[in-house]
Amino acid sequence: MNLESFDLMIVLPAFLAGLLVLATHIPLGAQVLKRGIVFIDLAIAQIAALGVIVAGSGDLDPHGWAVQVAAGVAAVLGALLLTWTEKRWPEVQEAQIGVMFILAASAGLLLVAHNPHGGEHLQDLLAGQILWVGYGQLLMPALGAAIILAILYVFHARLARLGFYLVFALAVTASVQLVGVYLVFASLIVPSLAVRHYPENRKLAFAYLTGVGGYASGLILSVLLDLPSGALIVWCLALLAMLMYALGPKPADSAA
Repeated sequence: MNLESFDLMIVLPAFLAGLLVLATHIPLGAQVLKRGIVFIDLAIAQIAALGVIVAGSGDLDPHGWAVQVAAGVAAVLGALLLTWTEKRWPEVQEAQIGVMFILAASAGLLLVAHNPHGGEHLQDLLAGQILWVGYGQLLMPALGAAIILAILYVFHARLARLGFYLVFALAVTASVQLVGVYLVFASLIVPSLAVRHYPENRKLAFAYLTGVGGYASGLILSVLLDLPSGALIVWCLALLAMLMYALGPKPADSAA
């Protein structure tokens, strides 16, 4: 497809899905960086994906409520376990998060080992199929995003350990099936990482600008170049984040 024949309506549902993911993941990503538990999103996302795989083995509608509930239950159980491990062994929490991620990923591989379409299903959960998202799939994530944003607005930085993990699990549950594990991680970490040296009153705005630009450019390029959308958005997010970091204030300036 060339630029002249490109129709923006093709990518509009996918772009709206990206905006819903960014709406909650950017403020949560900022908290993740502050708490020093960067890989929590990968672990919880992989656990939610494992819930989808388990539910999918029962021939359920992949976009139905039962699969959503299975993913949510799996993510909440993972959040509860991480809450307990952080309380019990806080000094090795990052390592425990890594172990949980690899166990969930390995369990997913074992569960799809004898499924003839298992590899394709696993790839969809990891890389996502954001370009094929329909408007009907946005209703529940939009409701979840509204609830999460309300909680973050009311409690702001006062969320306790358990509350943070549960809110995080709720956010990831909806986004994994929309955009995949890779984009969940990139949406959480990359924009916040790009603006970490910005003044506090500008961080959120420039993080959102990075995220929106990454999704928009990645989706458009994926259609024009006929390349996988999820992977291209990840790269666009990373490149824009590097540009945002380079053009922003120097760490010494922002500290002053």
